[in-house]
Amino acid sequence: MMSANGWSRRGLLAGTAVLTAGGAAAREDRLVDGVVILIDSNEPYVMGHAISYSANLAKHFADKGARLLIEVVANGKGIDVFRADKTPLVEPLATLRQSLPNLTYSMCASSKAIAEAKEQVSIQLISGASLVPFGIGRVVDLQLKGWAYIHA
Repeated sequence: MMSANGWSRRGLLAGTAVLTAGGAAAREDRLVDGVVILIDSNEPYVMGHAISYSANLAKHFADKGARLLIEVVANGKGIDVFRADKTPLVEPLATLRQSLPNLTYSMCASSKAIAEAKEQVSIQLISGASLVPFGIGRVVDLQLKGWAYIHA
């Protein structure tokens, strides 16, 4: 049966299938622009996993010939990973950052301010880390730009 515009039901379904298949293939072929990894725990194994995820992802995509942007965002108790006075990972973080120029470390400024008020100290960040207004806001901003999300 033909519609008023000349398309049959079968033709519309076939066209939809082709467009859908093409869209799926395009999504699979699309290179990921970036991956954001959220750390919101001060457990050493969680912080270590986030760092190893960064290294493994960079290697995985480099092996495919792709350049991947990676941002590790620390929020809540996870800010300890980028605190100069508390992180157990100063050397691994510095080494990884030197070897991966597309890696960024971000700390939630709101979480930092809360910790400073609670502890009555001025928190210094490790070399190479920067502040973002809200860690979770940064994660969502990057996701809205098409970045993949990993919760460490």
